[in-house]
This record gives sequence, C-alpha cells and structure tokens, in this order.
Amino acid sequence: MEAGIVGLPNVGKSTLFNALTGSQSADSANYPFCTIEPNEGVVYVPDGRLERITKYIVPKKVIPAALKLVDIAGIVKGASEGEGLGNKFLSHIRQVDAILQVVRCFEDPDITHVSGSVDPVADIETIETELLLADMETLENALKKAEKMARTGEKEAKALVATIGKCLEHVSKDQPIRSLSLNEIEEKSIRSYGLMTAKPILYVANVDQDDLEGKSELVMKVRAQAEKSGAGVVTVCAKLESEIAELDEGDRAEMLEAVGLTEPALAVLAREAYRTLGLDSYFTAGEQEVRAWTIPRGATAPQAAGVIHTDFERGFIRAEVYSLDDLEEHESESSIRQAGKLRVEGKSYVMQDGDICHFLFNV
Repeated sequence: MEAGIVGLPNVGKSTLFNALTGSQSADSANYPFCTIEPNEGVVYVPDGRLERITKYIVPKKVIPAALKLVDIAGIVKGASEGEGLGNKFLSHIRQVDAILQVVRCFEDPDITHVSGSVDPVADIETIETELLLADMETLENALKKAEKMARTGEKEAKALVATIGKCLEHVSKDQPIRSLSLNEIEEKSIRSYGLMTAKPILYVANVDQDDLEGKSELVMKVRAQAEKSGAGVVTVCAKLESEIAELDEGDRAEMLEAVGLTEPALAVLAREAYRTLGLDSYFTAGEQEVRAWTIPRGATAPQAAGVIHTDFERGFIRAEVYSLDDLEEHESESSIRQAGKLRVEGKSYVMQDGDICHFLFNV
C-alpha cells in the first residue's frame, strides 16, 4: 500500500518527501510544478517495540516495517477542469491508498503562496473541492454505463446503479465519500473507480521552526478542520527536518536536543501515515533477524503468514503467538512457553498489532 503526498504548490511537499525518503530533489526551484512525474520512495516506520524485543532476542539484523510514498506535483484550483497539470495529477492520486495533504502553516515573503496569502483552511477546501469535482465526473460516467447494463435486467447492475446514485448524491452535497456509510458489498462494487474522496487523509501542518509543537493560530485552524472530518494532523517543520535528515547520528541527536525534540517529527509522521493506511505490524523474532511485517488491520493469521510467503498461507496449520509484555516479563520464548503464555491460534484468529509469531505450515 502507498500514500500520496499532495498539496498546493510551494507548501513544502517535495522538501518533506526528500527528508522522509533521504532523497534529494533534482530541482529545488521555488515555482509550481517542479515535480512533473510523481517521485516514489520508501520510508521505514520507526517502531520502539523492535528495540525492546532485541533486548531479549539478539538477532544478526533488525528490519522495520516500511511504506511507499509518492510525491505528487502541486494541485491548483481548477485542476479537475485541466488547470495546471490538471487530470494528469489527479490520476496519480487515484492510484494511491491514502492521502497525506501538506498544508502551509508558515509565513515567508520569499516563498510565494499560489493564492497570494497563507490560509490553510482555504488550501484544504481547494483540494477537497477539486477531488470532489473529479469524483463527481467519475461517478456520472459510471452511472451511465451501469444504467445501460441494468436495463438488461442484471441484478448486480441494478444494485450498482443504486450504490453509484448514493455516492453521487453525497458528493453533490460537497461531502467526501470517506464520510459516507457503505456496506462491504457497496464498497467493493465501487472500489475499481479509484474515488479520491474515499481515501483516508492525514493533514501535515508544515510550520516555522519556532512553532514545532503546532500551537499557532494557523495550525489550530487545521486541527479544527481535521476534527470535523475525522482526519489526523501531524505538525512538521519540513525545512528543519530536511536539515536533520542530512546529519550523521551524533549530530542529529545534538540538533534534536537543541530544538527540544526527542525524535524527528518525520518519525511521528511515518507512524501516522502507517496508521492512516489502516496498517498494523506483527513481529517475527529469532537469531537471524527480528522483523516487523506489515498487514492490513483485521488480517487473519493465515493472511499474515502469507505476507512472508504465499506457501505459508496456503499450507497454514497454526500460529504460535505471544506478546511483547510476555517477553519482557519472562525474558525468553522458552520461559514464555513454560509459563503457559504461548498461545496457539488457528485459521480464524485475527492478528493484533504487536503480536510476535511463529507460523507452522505444511505444503
């Protein structure tokens, strides 16, 4: 799964992306559309539980979870009608699973705001409007095709017409699909349309260095807007984070202490992006490696095993599971087993975030 970083031009998207992925922009010029094709990168998700596990199970290597990020060029008002680079960029958003919207919450006379003034709520509404308009067009086209199929009497087509109509009515009221209650069958029937307002969203408030805690009026406006839609907010100073990302470990720790941070804000952002995508981690732990594996929230034990190898899912017999709390209490897997805390779970077991597992399978 992947998240797309979006925003108006000159809000700090590419600076943030480069800091997150450790890459350098080929063109850092201060003008819109300097990112022509979406850049892609992988960011590791910091997880303190890995370090806690390795205190008791010492491996040769530690592998954290990772997620894919896509830096999508700046959207402008009228994009759904072809303004800026228009539908080309909207199509890139369709392909991602979640949206990280960078919102400018800083003043800087040297960096021109595309609208002439810094107003994060207006920025949020501009992008939401463009996505709503694009979804409306998608749904209207889909409805015509579905109605044509429904006239043949096909039962599934009639149900699809009803679902599309329900969605179309919702977006016509300027409400995103993510706020519409759909059952599992309805969700599945419209999934292929890639509706952009159905995607979960996380707002990234890009702030000045003197507002790292996000207490300014601009950030408060973003928090209020996010609360209305049930979205999360992460405060980041992209400029500072890009400087921190370039330092070696010792200098990085020193700079973090100097600005009053216990860890880079990018670590918080990576974890929140992971959560926004609806992802959990489970762990495998042994002498060779301690590793975090990524699963969709609600995955069963066989599905989780399949992330390691498809044969594990196909030949799944059972999972042996314990918690990090068990490990910290008993200090070894053998002691956990002796204490009767090692659980044996079958095919119907729903994985819990943080489970430590061994899978038994036979192919």
